[in-house]
Amino acid sequence: MEVQLTPLHWVYLAFIVFIMGLLIRRRDTTMICIVGIFTLGFIATESLSGSVSGIFNSFIYATKELLGTIFIISIIVAMSRVLIITGVNEMMVAPLMRFLRTPALAFWGIGLIMLVTSLFFWPSPGVALIGAVLLPVAIRVGLPALGAAMAMNLFGHGIALSGDYIIQGAPKLTADAAGLPVSEVMAASVPLVVIMGLVTTAAAYWMMRRDMKNGTWRDGEIAGGAAGSAAELGGPSAAKVTLPDSVKKWFAAAVSLLFAADVAAMFALNLQGGDATALVGGTALIILIGGALLAHRNRGLEETTTYLIQGLQFGFRVFGPVIPIAAFFYLGDAAFGELFGDRLQEGSHGIVNDLGVALAGSVPLNEAVASITLTVTGAITGLDGSGFSGISLVGSIAQMFSIAIGTGIATLTALGQVAAIWVGGGTLIPWALLPAAAICGVSPFELARRNLKPVLIGLAVTTIAAMFLV
Repeated sequence: MEVQLTPLHWVYLAFIVFIMGLLIRRRDTTMICIVGIFTLGFIATESLSGSVSGIFNSFIYATKELLGTIFIISIIVAMSRVLIITGVNEMMVAPLMRFLRTPALAFWGIGLIMLVTSLFFWPSPGVALIGAVLLPVAIRVGLPALGAAMAMNLFGHGIALSGDYIIQGAPKLTADAAGLPVSEVMAASVPLVVIMGLVTTAAAYWMMRRDMKNGTWRDGEIAGGAAGSAAELGGPSAAKVTLPDSVKKWFAAAVSLLFAADVAAMFALNLQGGDATALVGGTALIILIGGALLAHRNRGLEETTTYLIQGLQFGFRVFGPVIPIAAFFYLGDAAFGELFGDRLQEGSHGIVNDLGVALAGSVPLNEAVASITLTVTGAITGLDGSGFSGISLVGSIAQMFSIAIGTGIATLTALGQVAAIWVGGGTLIPWALLPAAAICGVSPFELARRNLKPVLIGLAVTTIAAMFLV
């Protein structure tokens, strides 16, 4: 399983370090990402025209990969505009106000609801289902939009996805690579997922409350505020539409029932991932059309288009700064071969995976070193923003390490899985956490910065715990 690192690997790694440093310092990374794409393309193709073309093609590749997320966010935002303009959203959130009365209750309540939803249907559809409804409640009781995004993000893309106990996509990938039954990896992951979840969410909440108290909190709202902000609409549909309370109650009940039917359909038809997201998106479009016709009557045909345009404008404004950095990091996986040809050595599984294998093969082995290495390797493989692309690798490395130290294959496999998904599945990589950021109307980069310290603390504590469990 030895890997010979080439200049492409070292250049990619150098740009990763540089980009991460800029993100931490709150500097823009677009130009550096473009320079990185050009440099990698020039080394790979030894052609000026090929490297220049690679910049544009990498943007196209990243956009295609992100297009489904862009559309679901845009459609949900457009639908939420109708609910806000008509006042239906107030009817929908009123029952929740009695439970989410304080910022603390809102943070933990939203998080737990997101956790349960994500266990069954994965986080992205979960964000779409509950974000537009719960965000106004959270803001009304004093929880910032960024705080709500953190709760949805950490509980959904972190805790729920890293365990994945219902759908079992993640543990199956790692278990197959490690040569273990899925149930063994899932059992070994339980204490690690619990420790990681408790430490990370508690640290995130404590830091948020501390910074709000000290006046150093940055809410990171994008231009126009939260996704549900009616002020962002502009045009004739920005004015409130007066509807009778009976009509608003009827429409609010219909919206709730439609989304409840989506949940039932996901469960009954075993819809997951993109299929589940598509069902939610189609339902949101139906609600959008019905709401536009109800609110604007004879202007409903034109206003439907207006709402869609506004939603798409919002979606592409949010995703615009993300596409260059996503384009660069996608080169660490399958995108490199598609854009620049097979320029890596035989047997390579992508730049990022090669770096992970090289790291695993360059350190002495014992329980402590094995745990640290699996965490770091999992985190590195998560840098492409998928979280899933490299978890087969950590299963293979865990198997190799367990042979060397004589124990702990299931725990090491689960540890690498947890690290890879927490980093790449949607809590640290800006384009991976876009659903929660976009629904809450906050910068994905600010959300990533806010998550960084809690997630690193959680990974450190979880790694130490794993040393004793191996």
